[in-house]
Amino acid sequence: MRVYVDEVHRHVGEEITLKGWLYNRRSSGKLHFLLVRDGTATIQCVVFVKDVPPELFERAGHLTQESALEVVGTVREDARSSLGFELGVREFRVLHDAAEYPITPKEHGPAFLLDHRHLWLRSSRQHAIMRVRSTVVAACRNYFDRRGFTLLDAPVFTPAACEGTTNLFEVDYFGTPAYLTQSGQLYMEAGAMAFGKVYSFGPTFRAEKSKTRRHLTEFWMIEPEVAFADLDDDMDLAEDFLVEVVGRVVAERRRELASLERDIAALERVQKPLPRIRYEEALATLAEAGKPVAFGEDFGGDEETVLSERFDRPVLVHRYPAACKAFYMKVDPEDARLALCVDVLAPEGYGEIIGGGQREDDLDTLEKSIQAHGLPAEAFGWYLDLRRYGSVPHAGFGMGIERMVAWLCGLHHVRETIPFPRMLERLTP
Repeated sequence: MRVYVDEVHRHVGEEITLKGWLYNRRSSGKLHFLLVRDGTATIQCVVFVKDVPPELFERAGHLTQESALEVVGTVREDARSSLGFELGVREFRVLHDAAEYPITPKEHGPAFLLDHRHLWLRSSRQHAIMRVRSTVVAACRNYFDRRGFTLLDAPVFTPAACEGTTNLFEVDYFGTPAYLTQSGQLYMEAGAMAFGKVYSFGPTFRAEKSKTRRHLTEFWMIEPEVAFADLDDDMDLAEDFLVEVVGRVVAERRRELASLERDIAALERVQKPLPRIRYEEALATLAEAGKPVAFGEDFGGDEETVLSERFDRPVLVHRYPAACKAFYMKVDPEDARLALCVDVLAPEGYGEIIGGGQREDDLDTLEKSIQAHGLPAEAFGWYLDLRRYGSVPHAGFGMGIERMVAWLCGLHHVRETIPFPRMLERLTP
């Protein structure tokens, strides 16, 4: 009977069959210890000289890393194993002899590992990170699904910019210029006017010539949008959403986080209420820290780090100057210099993980904003229709999956948070 490694606890004392790959091997006289992984987990398979034919014992001592195996043996409890079990081998069959594996137990540089990303994904560290990512995605979708949000898919090809014209990937769309999407937000606004509350989850693209540890050219975002909502509603939603997602990851991926040496206590502190400060308060904090920023300027990575280090949990910074935000942000009626927007900054120097706000719902104001930003009016005709036919206050936000995973796992760079990262100088594998 074939069993997956993460199910062996149900078969103690039984003979089972495993199929997987040789992760590592060591020998000690009359014993060979084969670490076999099958994608669900890794288990130690013990080959004792008296339990197998001589030729099989000899074969076990020469298996190459990542060879594909079918192993038959009895499940035994083993308190010394991180899994809590091992397999006493009766027989095994080599399904494929792997060539000399390029990724060895020695240290390898980031460039080498990224060149071999298709193989690097097999490592225990990458397994832990990808499992955390999988749980983040599941938790995000579950959060909105359980609250009556409708999932809508935004197009990848778009006719115009959403965030800004300087970081677009242009493609030829049957003779017409088109762009890879920067965000599904504008389409989610249309969805909110149809369904009340919606969200999208998909890839987004930014042609930023940035080499920082927080940037990828292709990343995934989850973007909710809610009709009849203002900035306060939006901040409440972002706070509740973030706390629930972090809580689920801590509850379900404690083992993976521990293997990454993540300080789980820091994540357990992510509880409501999260601190909220205005942009002007953030300016004062930065000035006190010797990092002054002029009013009207947005914050970069250094400034976000300084701000987030003042708190032991994510902080919501709201009402940035309208001049440094996108054309669709609604202006604060109490201060025309400011936009009704919010950024959520993760602690420990991880910076912005959520950005959003209330959208401009007045037709004339939005038309003037599009013109002031130098955007092609004809590309936004459909978007302006949303203000002609039943316009209401609405708000939403976007959360980048990769930055969220980097923070949760305590990673230095977002390149490890996605199976095949795309960066300024990397398009392969």
